Amino acid sequence: MQTHIGHLVFGVQPANLGFYRDLLSFLGWSTIYDGDGMLGVGGEHGVSLWFSAPLKDVSNDYDGPGLNHLAISTKTQEDVDSVVAYMTEHGITPLFDTPRHRPDFSQSPESTYYQVLFETPDRLLIEVVYTGPKSA
Repeated sequence: MQTHIGHLVFGVQPANLGFYRDLLSFLGWSTIYDGDGMLGVGGEHGVSLWFSAPLKDVSNDYDGPGLNHLAISTKTQEDVDSVVAYMTEHGITPLFDTPRHRPDFSQSPESTYYQVLFETPDRLLIEVVYTGPKSA
């Protein structure tokens, strides 16, 4: 049997849907549904991400039980730097001393794991990462 992720659903405050719409559009995801307090975006290979109102009024804690973070891969190291520029323009603060190379996560000395991590208004932790040959 071979499987893959079909979709992920995130509970977010309806007032923050625009944040996710703008960010995911910038990252190249296409809107597949936008209405009634819900946003759906589609990426490669049929994967979709959905954002809708939470069922309970509780705060997310990415260091607690549940999903720690959502990682979105890029095709180049420069793409991560473009995301950092987008973040700066939109007042989004990088976390954990990122962006940075993580040699401890690299598969070989010739490759890199280059990441930026940030928190959304709903305290979801997102990583944008490039893995592959290191750029000069």
